Amino acid sequence: MKRAVLRRAGVVACGLLLAGCRSDPKDAWDPAAGSPPPAEVDQMSGPAIVTADHPEQFPLVTAVRRSETPKLDVTGVVSADVSRNVPVISIASGRIVEIRARLGDTVRQGQILMRVLSADISGAFSDYQQALADEKLAQSQLDRSQILYKKGALARKDLEVAQNAEEKADVAVASAAERLRVLGADKDHPNPILDIRAPISGVITDQQVTAASGTQGLASPNAFTISDLSHVWILCDVYENDLAFVHIGEFAEIRLNAYPDQVFRGRISNIGAILDPGIRTAKVRIEVENPGLMRLGMFVRATFHGRSQETCTVVPASAVLHLHDRDWVFVSAGGNSFRRVEVRASQMTSSGQQEIREGLEPGDRVVRNALDLQYVKGQ
Repeated sequence: MKRAVLRRAGVVACGLLLAGCRSDPKDAWDPAAGSPPPAEVDQMSGPAIVTADHPEQFPLVTAVRRSETPKLDVTGVVSADVSRNVPVISIASGRIVEIRARLGDTVRQGQILMRVLSADISGAFSDYQQALADEKLAQSQLDRSQILYKKGALARKDLEVAQNAEEKADVAVASAAERLRVLGADKDHPNPILDIRAPISGVITDQQVTAASGTQGLASPNAFTISDLSHVWILCDVYENDLAFVHIGEFAEIRLNAYPDQVFRGRISNIGAILDPGIRTAKVRIEVENPGLMRLGMFVRATFHGRSQETCTVVPASAVLHLHDRDWVFVSAGGNSFRRVEVRASQMTSSGQQEIREGLEPGDRVVRNALDLQYVKGQ
């Protein structure tokens, strides 16, 4: 008897405890406080349909139609135009005695970049001087032979030998002078130190020499590389699925990360024939005029525009719920019901609108803030 009484008491206590846990949240709402009653969302006909006791708490907006030219945004980097890269070399070998320019310097055409003390130059000047002396002697012998031939004191074949010697001496002088010119020396100013000058104006983008180092002429790496940065390349990575947006000869918009408010225009000059096997992208080259702001290595955003207009549906970005790598909207199903619909969202506009490619039609009424309804539904 005693055990039965205790068992009944335990059942009553558990019942009271469960009743307290199942208290209706409406009982806690005080109408005198002036706040709206808490919204309740129930599921109907599966997880795609939800109902709200107070649907007025979830304002609706109308999806509208929008026609525009599709565009593709990709990232890229500023690179030098290789056709405007000019190497600086010293054909003569020797020791570098002075460096007058450094990596990153802006130089002008004809400016001295370095000076080389060269035994090649000294030997070339010696050969030139010797050739001049031989030519002078050959000319004197020819003049004397012509006088003797006129007086009958010299045979014709001896005159021809003198003429041949003089012609060979002229060739030797011309060859020695040309060698000096190729080495970069001035035949009228003998000097074993050779001045290496900038062939074009631009920026030094590579340097492989230092003072007191040696150079072996053409066998050595290029001493400097000068780049004309008045025109540069923008190299972009475009995924293979997006290559339909890119066409050679068309123009693209360029925005520098450092100067996002400025827009530059460049022409597409090349689309890589080989895809990167790791990330499945092709290199797209855009040629653009550099106003002076672009520096090698800068990151940019390039925008390619499609050839024809496309129609899409637009809703506020807040109406789209991104959940489990999928996009959803809540469409009004009449009364206090809403239907969760999967959509395929595209890019977002500058005005905060979200483009919808599939799943939604113009005129559909959707919840302005899908996250609010999803949050209440989750409760």
